[in-house]
This record gives sequence, structure tokens and C-alpha cells, in this order.
Amino acid sequence: MRRHLRALRRGWEWLGVHVLLRRGRDLELMHRAMGFATLALVTLAPLLIVIAAADPLGRGGFAAWLADGMGLSGRSARVLAEIISPPREVIGTTSLWGVAALAVFGIPFGGSVQNGYERTWNLPPGPWHRIWRQATWLCVLTAYLYQEVLTRDAMYGPERITVSLVTGVLFFWWGQRFLLGGQVRWWHLLPGALATMAGLIGLRGFSYFVFTPLIVDNAISYGTVGVVLIVESWLIGVGFVIFGGALFGRWLLDHHGHRFTDDLPPTAGTEATRGNG
Repeated sequence: MRRHLRALRRGWEWLGVHVLLRRGRDLELMHRAMGFATLALVTLAPLLIVIAAADPLGRGGFAAWLADGMGLSGRSARVLAEIISPPREVIGTTSLWGVAALAVFGIPFGGSVQNGYERTWNLPPGPWHRIWRQATWLCVLTAYLYQEVLTRDAMYGPERITVSLVTGVLFFWWGQRFLLGGQVRWWHLLPGALATMAGLIGLRGFSYFVFTPLIVDNAISYGTVGVVLIVESWLIGVGFVIFGGALFGRWLLDHHGHRFTDDLPPTAGTEATRGNG
């Protein structure tokens, strides 16, 4: 019996799950996810609404982007569109200064993601003049979301799945490298990008089975507020996956990656914890 217990203990220590959980607590993962959702709703969403309303191709606006990300369809997608979609006149009543202001307010959203990545890799906060990185990342994020909607209408089945997977991994791989100012090597960031994309796929499936009926029920019971609460809950999940995916990739590299990266020197600014959790 004792031998089995020792074997289980050694297996648990080898897996290093306790280290991952401890790092999640140190990073305040849930707190960061909730902050991500709040910033996304109050700073990023208005900017995306204006950009989507100006879409010359008329792909359905911001609601189409959101429904695609949440995996909604049918009645739930229509309910979301009725509540969230702005009128086309929003562009006529929004000045260039207004769009610029929305972009400025959207930059803190990129800053929060950058700060989460920096904490994950134990790097010092970037200087204020690197705000251009946050603005550039925000623009690329908008382009990434837009192409996701384009491929939904133009591709089907395995073709679209392949394109979405490839573009998603590339975006989150590049996003970490770019926001961290190139301080972490490309190869070290790949596990985090893969984990993030896998988490988003899981979240999409959860959203399809759970949030799809809840949106309709909440719209009937609570109106607009009920739908916004569901969207906010989904955004919390997205934030958890984005920060948690990067954290999982870092943990995987530190705890198990030494078997595959013996030829790579330690990355500047990271903990010397390879192989020991």
C-alpha cells in the first residue's frame, strides 16, 4: 500500500500540476480574466462596433463577430444581433475624433494582455513608449476577428477549420512575441499559443451547448441585461483561456520541456526552474 502511495506521489510530483495551480494563484488568473472581460466590454467592444458598422462588405456587424466567436447560431444568434447590432447610421454620427478616442480607450485592453504575458514570463513591465505595440496588437486583433467572419461565409467544413486553427495559432504566437518585445524566443512561445487555441476551441464547444440556450432564456426573462451578462461571462472565459494558455505553455516548458530544449539556453528574464517546476 505504501509503495502504491509513494508511486502516486512521485507521479503527481512528476506531472507538476501543483506547480501549475500555484502559478495560476500567483498570477491571479481569475482576477485577470475578469479584468480582461470588463475592459473588452467597455473599451474594445465600442471600437469594434464602429469598425464593423463601417464594413463595406456588410458581413453582419459586431454581432456577427461575437456570434461567430461564441459559436452561436439560429435563434440565439438572432437575439444577440437584435440587442447588440447598432444602426448603420452610427458611422454618420461618429466623427473621426470619436473613432480616434475609441482607439485610445482600446489601448488599455492591449496593455492588460501585455501585462499578463509579462507576469507569466517574469519580465519587468515595458516602458510607456512601447504603447505603439499595444496599438498595433489591437489593429491586428481586429483584422484577425474580421477574417474569422469572412472565412465563416466563404469556407465550410475542414477547410474553414484548418484556416481558423492556423490563423489562430499564428496570431497568439505572434501576439506574445510582439507584446513582450521579443524578449522570449519564438520556440518557447509556441506551446502557449497552441494551448490558447485549444482552450478557445473548448470554450466554443461549451458556449454552443450552454450559452446558446441561456441567451434565449435570459433575453426573455431579463431582456438586454440578461444577454449582456452571458456575453460578459463568455468574455471572462476568453480572458481565462488567453492568460491560462500562456501560463500553461510556460509551465510545460519549465517542467517538462527540458527534455526537448536542452540545446536552448535559458530565456532572459525567466525563472531558472527548468526540470524542477
